[in-house]
Amino acid sequence: MTLDLVRDLPTALADRAAAWRLIADIAAFWGAPLLPDGGCTDAELDAAEARLGPKLPAALREAYRLIGNRPDLTGNQDTLLPPDRLYLDQDCLVYRVENQSCAYWGIPLAALDREDPPTVAWPDVAPSVRVEITPWTASFSAECLGILLTEPLFDDSAHVDGGGVDPADLTGWTELPRVHAPGVDTRYFARPDALLALLEGAWLAVRAVDEEALDAACEALPVLDN
Repeated sequence: MTLDLVRDLPTALADRAAAWRLIADIAAFWGAPLLPDGGCTDAELDAAEARLGPKLPAALREAYRLIGNRPDLTGNQDTLLPPDRLYLDQDCLVYRVENQSCAYWGIPLAALDREDPPTVAWPDVAPSVRVEITPWTASFSAECLGILLTEPLFDDSAHVDGGGVDPADLTGWTELPRVHAPGVDTRYFARPDALLALLEGAWLAVRAVDEEALDAACEALPVLDN
């Protein structure tokens, strides 16, 4: 299938129903379509809600019904927590953890009454150090888009490299609209057969529709300044 992120991502960032449709398209593009057993059940989400206390936002429930049981799409690098592992910390509902527990993502408790609340992130620090919580995405559906644009690029069929990369040198790629809050240095670039993520200007991840397309995309990349 074809995937037109340049056309469809702006609408998806503004409309969560469009976000879920685009997530389904992204999964299908990578040959991993969404399936009925790939999501969590209402019973699992209800149990999490009863355990935690606060009501789960509509967008979180909708997302977990789609991709809550798809670690191939959501957990190649960092981990989207299953419902029974959601927990409360830093006045937030924590839903995602960095692969070495160096950072955490959550929804502020004060925003849980919104259908599609904003998300925040914070680093793991020593108990004596004040935690700095920073904005991450304007909505939970936007965060899910970011996860689907990033996590599949860290599986075994993708290419990951480190080093300084100047986005101006990424010729042949079209930069996509920013998914994250200002200050979050994650940028996405697309071409018809591949997707590229540039993380903090230092980690570059690329995935393509097949090995031949991946080789061609990587050969055209600028030499990384390791």
